[in-house]
Amino acid sequence: MNKIVLTSIFLTASIWADHGHNHAMEMEAHSHEGHLHDTLVDGKALEVDAVRFDNFMAGLTDSQVAIVSVNGMVCDFCARGIEKTFKKDKAVTKIDVDLNRGKVLIAYGSSTTIDFDDIKKKILANGQNATDLQILTI
Repeated sequence: MNKIVLTSIFLTASIWADHGHNHAMEMEAHSHEGHLHDTLVDGKALEVDAVRFDNFMAGLTDSQVAIVSVNGMVCDFCARGIEKTFKKDKAVTKIDVDLNRGKVLIAYGSSTTIDFDDIKKKILANGQNATDLQILTI
């Protein structure tokens, strides 16, 4: 239990430090109750932008979220290409591409089977490589 708490604290602090925020001041501004950005999935920390992640998760229910790590996203054109590709997929309910962190968040309905090979193919078609997948069920 202590290891999980320490990992969560470290993850949250490192996320805020990366963005030049004073986390103590931000904590006073809003409650972190119910936030998932400091959750461990399959023993791995979610290495996402906390604010961006929380905004993405807002309003999602009865869903699965694929958090995909991507190598090769070097410009906004790359990010928009990935976004456009996944928006064509009717199973995708929401998508966010974080160019700075190399993460793609893809929301699917709870009954959808998430296929990492399919995700890899779509990202590769845009010239990048999907290297890791974490799935959150909410």
